[in-house]
Amino acid sequence: MLVELRISNLGVIADVTIEPASGMTVVTGETGAGKTMVVSGIGLLLGVRADAGIVRHGADRAIVEGRFTDLDQVSGILAEIGAELDADELLVARQVSAQGRSRAFVGGTQTPISRLTSVTGELATIHGQSEQIRLGSPDRQREVLDRSGGPELAAALADYQDTYRRGERLRAERDDLARNAQERARQADLLRFGLEEISAIDPQPGEDTALAAEANRLQAMDDLRMLATRASHALSGSDEGDPDDPGAIGLVGIARHALTGIARLDGQAAELATAARLLAGQVNELAVDVASYLNDLDADPLRLEAVTARRADLAALTRKYGSDVDEVLAWAADAASRLGRLSGGDQRLAELGDEIAALDARLTEVGGRLSELREQAADRLRGQVQTELAALAMPHARLRFDLRPLPAPGPHGLEQVQLLFAANPGSTPAPLAKVASGGELSRVRLALEVVLASADPGHVFIFDEVDAGVGGAVAVEVGRRLARLAEHSQVIVVTHLAQVAAFASAHWVVSKSSRGEVTTSDVRRLTDDEREAELSRMMGGLADSDSGVAHARDLLELARSG
Repeated sequence: MLVELRISNLGVIADVTIEPASGMTVVTGETGAGKTMVVSGIGLLLGVRADAGIVRHGADRAIVEGRFTDLDQVSGILAEIGAELDADELLVARQVSAQGRSRAFVGGTQTPISRLTSVTGELATIHGQSEQIRLGSPDRQREVLDRSGGPELAAALADYQDTYRRGERLRAERDDLARNAQERARQADLLRFGLEEISAIDPQPGEDTALAAEANRLQAMDDLRMLATRASHALSGSDEGDPDDPGAIGLVGIARHALTGIARLDGQAAELATAARLLAGQVNELAVDVASYLNDLDADPLRLEAVTARRADLAALTRKYGSDVDEVLAWAADAASRLGRLSGGDQRLAELGDEIAALDARLTEVGGRLSELREQAADRLRGQVQTELAALAMPHARLRFDLRPLPAPGPHGLEQVQLLFAANPGSTPAPLAKVASGGELSRVRLALEVVLASADPGHVFIFDEVDAGVGGAVAVEVGRRLARLAEHSQVIVVTHLAQVAAFASAHWVVSKSSRGEVTTSDVRRLTDDEREAELSRMMGGLADSDSGVAHARDLLELARSG
């Protein structure tokens, strides 16, 4: 419920505050007085696009504020936004600068316009001439029918749409796989060729490094033998036992023998004798190791050739798949994984086909249930709206929903929904947008809203010129229907018809005054006596006419009697 609306510097309105009644509130005034600005202000709170042209001349910005209660349906969104409530009331505000910049606030928190709309769109709805145009579209007619079906139809529709979206996602994946089949095959062939080439050579981790070291050793064999022979001779001395060439072993042996003799004569030299003994052992051990190394240095041309050939094979791989053998092996592991995924494309296509078939079957099942619920809702709504139309001076009007099967399941069901209408007996029902006049379309919309509002209590409905194209007794019935709608919801009506205004619980009038070059509109609530004068003015243009006031008094009495 909208408990307060404050508008500042919007169009011709300088600063007004309106407190709508809980039932039906009407806003009246002469043409051009600024009634539209009231609807425009509420529209800004509902997220309607704003521009600098709506800001009052000379003001730096326009501000619209609204206070709402009965917030259960938006409590979750408010918690997400971090909105604060004041005594269970939600303050919503919209500011538009003279430069056209717009800001929105929900519960004291600045929010994007889309978040503002997600809140206020659940609380209030504006119905104007644009809504009548929308009612002529099949999409809007389907929405109206689905809205009348209650929670069961809403759940079936949600189930259908979820199934449909899942099917569309799987179809998109299948089509993508099918389009890229040739590219996947090309990539798979390249990966397969590389893996076969690597497998044929069968490189081992670190093999290239080991072979490089071995090749270097084999290529330096002559130098190694020469140097090893020289070292062995220096250690062991002459092979013929030449006393002039004892080698390191002989010389150390002489030193050891001398130091051992010294140690016998001088105990302080014992450590020197021990060191000489250890050194002699080490030199002997080194001489044995060098001789063994020399014996192993056998030239092997065949081995060198084999190593060279193997290194050439490994180099062929590292030129294509990595800087060394370890990188080649890493590429092979990754390529095997990618090949597995690519090769699974055909299998995935088959799996997708099965999944899509299963979802199509489920879509048909769920869609069939949705169609049944729509047929039931259409029958109920048709009967209820017929009653309302009869009360709106259209006793012979016929309204029905035509559910025409689609050639293929659509995003909203298995059928297209179209509202057919015939105003007179003998006329063949035809699409509403083509055969209904403006007044008829207005009454059809009102009849639908009255019926649907009974299932949506607490909502705020704003009607702008809902009575366009009607008058006389029909206008009285329009007022009566709006009052009935107000039994379940809050209704705010901008009207030029006294017959409609008479049914309001609260009556506000917009009046215009000029001070020099500045025009200002004021909005105020009327007393009972003032209502009689305003209704008289609306009917004949003479607010103080005795006959007009008497007629207005009769009209108010008629409205009170229901």
